[in-house]
Amino acid sequence: MISKCFRRNLVFTIFLFLLPFQIFAIDQKDCEKMIIEGVEAMNKKDFTKSLQILTKTRKIAQDNKWYREEFLATNNIGANYYMRLDYGEALNNYLDAYKIAVAHLDEKSEMTVLNNIAILYSRDRKTEKAEDYFLKAYELAGQVNNNISKGLYAINLTIVSNEKKDYKTAKKYIDEALKLTLDSPYYLLARSTYVETLVNLKQFDEAEKISTELLPKLNGVEHSEYKTQIFYNLSTIAEQKNDLQKSFHYLKLAEASNLNYDFKENIFEKFSNLYKQKNNIERAVSYKDSIMVIKDSVNKIKNGQLFENSKIKFELQNSQKNLAESQEKLTTERSLFIKGILLAIFVFIIVFWALRNSIVKNKQQKIIEQSNAEIAKLELEKEKKNKEILENQLKEKEVLALLEEEKYKNEIEAKNRKLTTKALQLTTKIELIDDLVKTLSRQTDDFENQDVSNIIKQLKIFQRQSREEESFFIHFEEVNQGFISKIKTLHPDLNSNDIRFLSYVYMNLSMKEISSLLSITTEACRKRKERIIKKMEQDDNLDLYDYITSL
Repeated sequence: MISKCFRRNLVFTIFLFLLPFQIFAIDQKDCEKMIIEGVEAMNKKDFTKSLQILTKTRKIAQDNKWYREEFLATNNIGANYYMRLDYGEALNNYLDAYKIAVAHLDEKSEMTVLNNIAILYSRDRKTEKAEDYFLKAYELAGQVNNNISKGLYAINLTIVSNEKKDYKTAKKYIDEALKLTLDSPYYLLARSTYVETLVNLKQFDEAEKISTELLPKLNGVEHSEYKTQIFYNLSTIAEQKNDLQKSFHYLKLAEASNLNYDFKENIFEKFSNLYKQKNNIERAVSYKDSIMVIKDSVNKIKNGQLFENSKIKFELQNSQKNLAESQEKLTTERSLFIKGILLAIFVFIIVFWALRNSIVKNKQQKIIEQSNAEIAKLELEKEKKNKEILENQLKEKEVLALLEEEKYKNEIEAKNRKLTTKALQLTTKIELIDDLVKTLSRQTDDFENQDVSNIIKQLKIFQRQSREEESFFIHFEEVNQGFISKIKTLHPDLNSNDIRFLSYVYMNLSMKEISSLLSITTEACRKRKERIIKKMEQDDNLDLYDYITSL
């Protein structure tokens, strides 16, 4: 065996050898964790932290040529700038991500970034460009048979077609989207967009029906945008049907559920038009002024975001400078660690050479121990086999004993059956003599025949002798040894007649058969049974047969 000292030295040497790689090495899983951390910071609106993490991750991925991680980092950097309303910087990052996807990754990554670019153009009111990129993503999804993504891109193409007032094309795309997204999370979005398309096509009744079905399902903040659009469309339907009161009602509901600052402009525009139709010029003008205020607010937000973006870019540049300095420092430290590795290897060689003889000796000792273990194992197996032979012999003896016991039981049962048959024959004989005596008695009364009377007397004497025959009980005791003595021991108050009665019960004779053997009525037989149970000090409801057979 290898000594504990050698094992400790070996583990320590390997640790020294791998230590620098453990410190400096960052694998793809670490990169993925950093990307997740960056996305979480972005979702919490901590854009500075998110961009610092994602920029660092992208640099690591570029150095190691990890294209998927580079793509994800770049794509999410673009998402940060998109949420900061810096559409120019967002587009640059999306285009970089698209180049990585086309050159090194699969179609799914390509579709994702195409859709992001299209959304960016749509937000910037560049409808034609948005449609081009949505169409590319849609066609690519069709080529790879990704129906759910294709359905989502069909919804986006519907929205763009509605913005272009190309309602026929919008209807074609939304019909396809409804089929493709039937069992997906995008189905509610598809239905909501379908309502908007129906309103544009002036199919108001169908649009209103679907809107009524959809509204109960649009609970929660995540569906607020869909809910706002439904209320807005219902307001438009009511306006087209000249029901201005209902139109105002739905528009107010749309305003209450709206969380999109940009969409306020559309809501206020409709308020202005509705008040104009009611000839309330003052309120119409007021809402027009509110639209200008909203536009100014959006511009201020965008300008503020651009300033913040400039600050973030400066911080990123500073962070990149610090990162470069850190890498230089790490390079120096790595050089020192490499020297340490060489020293550790030298120590390892010396230790290995010094302990080699000890290892050989330990191997020999191990062989001896294995031989002893084999001998002990063989002895144990021999002992186990001997034990199994003894167990088998014991089992055989037990089986023979059971067979003998079963044979004895069968013999007893056969003798009991003979005794039962004999008792039943005796009962039959007694009953026959009883009938004969009764018949002859009637004849004697009629004819006063002395010979007949003598025959009757002899029959009665024979009948009495048959009932008192003791040979039956001698045979009964031979067959059922110990039964009568056990009964007498447990219940000493029982007399010989009681024992006779219990013997008949033990043979499972009926009350009628027992009464015939004892020359008493069936009712008297039952009363005798009750008296015997009472003598035995047992419960009145006792099953006498079960009791005596269990003794």
